Amino acid sequence: MRSVIVIGAGISGLTAAWALRDTARVTVLDSAPRVGGKIRTGRVAGVPVDLGAESMVTMGPDAVRLAEAVGLGDALCEPAAAPVTIWTRDALRPMPPGHLMGIPSRPELLAQSGLLSGEGLNRLHVGEDVEPLPPTTDVTVGGYLEPLIGREAVDRLVAPVLGGIYGGDAYRLSLASALPFLTGITESGEPLMTALRRRESARAGAPRTSPVRGVRGGMGRLAEAVAESSGATVLTGTTARAVCHEAETGAKAEAEAYGAWRVHADTDDGPLALDADAVILAVPSDVAARLLGPHAPRAAKALAEVEHASSAVVTLAFPAGGGAREAFAGRNGFLVPPVDGRAVKGATFLSAKWSWYAQDAPDVFIVRASLGRAGADSPLGAPDRTLADAALSDLTAALGPLGEPLASRVTRWERGLPQYHVGHGARVDLVRDELASLPGLDVCGATYQGVGVASCISSGLAAARRVAPETEPFTRQEPADEQ
Repeated sequence: MRSVIVIGAGISGLTAAWALRDTARVTVLDSAPRVGGKIRTGRVAGVPVDLGAESMVTMGPDAVRLAEAVGLGDALCEPAAAPVTIWTRDALRPMPPGHLMGIPSRPELLAQSGLLSGEGLNRLHVGEDVEPLPPTTDVTVGGYLEPLIGREAVDRLVAPVLGGIYGGDAYRLSLASALPFLTGITESGEPLMTALRRRESARAGAPRTSPVRGVRGGMGRLAEAVAESSGATVLTGTTARAVCHEAETGAKAEAEAYGAWRVHADTDDGPLALDADAVILAVPSDVAARLLGPHAPRAAKALAEVEHASSAVVTLAFPAGGGAREAFAGRNGFLVPPVDGRAVKGATFLSAKWSWYAQDAPDVFIVRASLGRAGADSPLGAPDRTLADAALSDLTAALGPLGEPLASRVTRWERGLPQYHVGHGARVDLVRDELASLPGLDVCGATYQGVGVASCISSGLAAARRVAPETEPFTRQEPADEQ
């Protein structure tokens, strides 16, 4: 049986390790003291709370299948039904139905929302008959959409949605990488809104299900369950310093087929050297660039050019009986357009969005707010109290007086979100092409095919299949779900 080292114990690396459980001896290294990466569950006012990712998109099958395979199928839950809400023009304004990633398909439904000015609405109607040209080169989301729906619609409808996902700027994010589905929608040559309405009609008879799921008790349970089910040796507090190719290590056939690699790492007990037939780098792009440099210099340069956004999550607990539940009722949270200049870019009302919060902690209402955007001053340098006060100030401005929170917690995610700027797809292709000539060395994670949990799971599965093509992760009969 071959051996594989996975560097990085976020959900991408853990998924790769889990997928290889029947085909390789796997060792996972991570410099952090815990597994999960940007999935982290902690406690606020005694309640388990997601401090990082709090849900996963389930439009593809991989995320749900993985959760079911590791025994969490019955723990998956849908959010409460609620419209996307934008806090803008000094009011919380629900987005009407008929939009995709903030792109409206029915301008007439926006008339009463107050989301756009009269001028913005008129510009939107003008765009109803404009046929988009399929982009011949990579363009920004904003640059592509502005001629079709107008600048105001981009700024106040699309930008806050993109900010919630990428923390990025609509006028720097790549259309092909951030919203790849748009290219396919517009290939028919129809006006954009006509194409979106046709897409809605085609799905009209399909069962209405939420495109996201959470995990009862917090997403941290998923990372822990995947790590345990993988059977891998997991070494936390272990920092990989170098990856070296050892041409003479192992049997000649194995070296030719998979490569032979040595990983040098630092631990609290001193240096560590591990040999393996393959290495998967499930780490941020700057770390991958450093480790790849001696072997794939062009790929390393491309990865070093990827920019990142930093953010901070402020989690607040309020007494449920103090009017908080009523203030947050009917909404799962809100997004904020960058043009409004607020400190908070979005808020999630966890106790309203996920039913298990109200069931397990009926006396506490948990809210979290996110601060920090690409290109803006990073909030990470401010004291916790400053960030918590800024979050509470914006929540109060949006919802009215909320009183003093019972507890607060600030979690910083430095360089947590890779930015898919124009040219990102070409960078990823270059990385893939150069690594194809290095058997047994691969990459996965948020840098490559999507920043969300589900995309990272798919990325980890794909890396496992590349280093071990016979890998079929979902064919084994797994144990029944456990609560």
